[in-house]
Amino acid sequence: MTPPRGLLALGLCTSLLAGCTYYGVAPGAPAPVSTFDRSWSAARDAMLEEGVRITQEDRSTGTLRGDRSGIGVLALVRTQADGSVRVEFRTVGATTVDPQLIERISASYDRQMGR
Repeated sequence: MTPPRGLLALGLCTSLLAGCTYYGVAPGAPAPVSTFDRSWSAARDAMLEEGVRITQEDRSTGTLRGDRSGIGVLALVRTQADGSVRVEFRTVGATTVDPQLIERISASYDRQMGR
């Protein structure tokens, strides 16, 4: 009598385990990119796309500095209290040389972010 009960219990346990599902990340699948990382990359790429030579990068403070034709460009990438990310671009210097530079950088950033 013991062997049939043991086999029945083993069969029950096996069938219960077979019904369990494990949702893992597929091998080789890329890890999700954080909102800060995505915004940082888009801000950096937007500056480069508009011909700004990046002279300083500091991810820990969220600061990118660069220049183009005598115009200083600053990008500030900040994580806010609610978890969203704010990106701000500023220009200083000879902005009359290229008055639309800041608008083009901002538009490039929006494109990179899919807006």
